[in-house]
Amino acid sequence: MAQQLAVQRNTGVGLVVVSAIVFSAAGIFTKGVSAGAWEIVFWRGLAAAGFTFAYLAVRGTLRDEARSFRGPSLAVAVLGAAGTAAFIPAFKLSSVANVSMIYAAAPFVAAAMAWIFVRERPEPKNLAASAMACGGVAVIFWGSGVSGHLTGDLLALWMTVMMAGMMVIYRIWPETPAGFPAAMSSLVLVPFGAIFGDPLSVPLSEVGITLLFGLFFAVASVTLAEGARRLPPAQTALISTLEMPLAPLLAWIILAELPAVQTAIGGVVVCLAVLWSQRNGR
Repeated sequence: MAQQLAVQRNTGVGLVVVSAIVFSAAGIFTKGVSAGAWEIVFWRGLAAAGFTFAYLAVRGTLRDEARSFRGPSLAVAVLGAAGTAAFIPAFKLSSVANVSMIYAAAPFVAAAMAWIFVRERPEPKNLAASAMACGGVAVIFWGSGVSGHLTGDLLALWMTVMMAGMMVIYRIWPETPAGFPAAMSSLVLVPFGAIFGDPLSVPLSEVGITLLFGLFFAVASVTLAEGARRLPPAQTALISTLEMPLAPLLAWIILAELPAVQTAIGGVVVCLAVLWSQRNGR
């Protein structure tokens, strides 16, 4: 039994690590092509939805998840779509480091929303960590006002609030499936991408990159969901913080994008807040 639990834990850790690494490449895919945000939303949405539906079909859960697509599942899909609609243009209008570090505050935003809507009072340590994270995000926004990234950072903040709302839904209704709502959140944006963008004008080479982006996003979502099933939530959250330093590092290596001083300072504060909040698995 102990060996089986160890295998399950190691598998979960590996899956969440893969998810964090894959998620950290989102900014590279978005900023690495000349296509506009809505064109990326279109092609990425098709690929992400197609891969996720195929995964659910192979796993044998597609029909069951489709039947339960109502209430919380529908809310997750709507919030996911609203977050993605801001997520892509945020990278186009701001730096990868800014978007990643602002999104790192999502667990604290979720804690605040849970406190407001379901009266789930956070521990004093988490309240202090939340205040620290808010301070770090404020430093990032201070820098964005100087660098002209304010619009992109506001979109990143909106995306963070939407993702936090999804976390609260899963907290209240933990039986809510993850795969089908994620696929629908991508699919529902495809018509908007066709209306507000011009996806057929995108060069075939960039279509391939955006389709690969969709595949990466679907893989990250699936591996995160599978890993979270095998680990305590606190450990999942802690391992997921790998995305924070990886995303700016990849942007620096591949795009030669150096974060602003304020972003680096604010990002360190947010990272410390996340690590402190997860100390001792609490």
